[in-house]
Amino acid sequence: MFGRVVSVVVGLALLATGCSAEREWGGGASPEGGVAKIGLVTKTDTNPYFVDLRADAEAAASARGAEFIALAGQFDGDNDGQVRAIENFIQQGVSTILITPNSSTGVNDALARARQTGILVIALDTATEPPDAVDATIATDNFEAGRLQGAYAKAALGDRPPKVLMIDGTAGSSVSTLRHQGFLAGMGLAEGAPEIRGTTNANGDQSLAQQGAENLLARSSDITAVHTMNEPTARGVHAALQSRGLAGQVVMASIDGGCEGVAAVKSGQIRATVMQFPDKMAQLGVDAAVEHARTGAKPGGFQDTGSVVITDQPMPGIPSQPVAWGEQHCWGER
Repeated sequence: MFGRVVSVVVGLALLATGCSAEREWGGGASPEGGVAKIGLVTKTDTNPYFVDLRADAEAAASARGAEFIALAGQFDGDNDGQVRAIENFIQQGVSTILITPNSSTGVNDALARARQTGILVIALDTATEPPDAVDATIATDNFEAGRLQGAYAKAALGDRPPKVLMIDGTAGSSVSTLRHQGFLAGMGLAEGAPEIRGTTNANGDQSLAQQGAENLLARSSDITAVHTMNEPTARGVHAALQSRGLAGQVVMASIDGGCEGVAAVKSGQIRATVMQFPDKMAQLGVDAAVEHARTGAKPGGFQDTGSVVITDQPMPGIPSQPVAWGEQHCWGER
């Protein structure tokens, strides 16, 4: 994966600068000189992105001699399931919880209870609101990823006017919100601009995205660009566009950088995807958890794990890498 050794070393240096010598401990596994006991809570255990993140975290924990337990919500948006997982981890006495929150606010009370017992809490992939609901966040800068997506789409449109559909993720998710806002910034559009012909939430799900796009296209098929929150969403939208004979006319980029998404760029289903790096999130989260168990130090703040545009149709002014590079660095099954 992309720059694994370098990124981990750099990331650890950054973590160290954000660490404090907090030694107060109210519960959970002993943080000083002990074995890290890590609980990972993902949004689902079916989305390939979170499957890969979990596998990377488990491998990193095994390599560092840490105990590792993984739980997940039953579906994207299952806040209650994630709350139950957090409470389970509190009872099991984990020393660190790594979590990809379904909602930026939906699990905050449970996270507060975990932190009150002395458990280190790190958000991966998805930031909480407020940010200090967790000790630290390790994630893609989702606004920047959305901005890159939007800037690429704008450049690819050339002289054609933007007539845009916005296929977002889960309502209340900071990932979806930031990517939405970033895309509009990259396109040079304001929220509510007349160029936005329709918006719907699809919870990152391919079937829901196809259905939502079909509903929007039934109202207006005069579309030149689509924002898709992630690659499963893009696959659903592509099916909807294809059924109306519009797939070749609409500029669609996405965000994720999974191997399936890179293959979709190669085949022309989407023009570009913005790759993110779940392996970095998992590695840095586990490293912080192990350091916390060893010394009691806690990381703080936000760490951006980076994003890269992948396309074989590069646009002036938009830094990118070709599909061949993406195939070497993508995550998930090849």
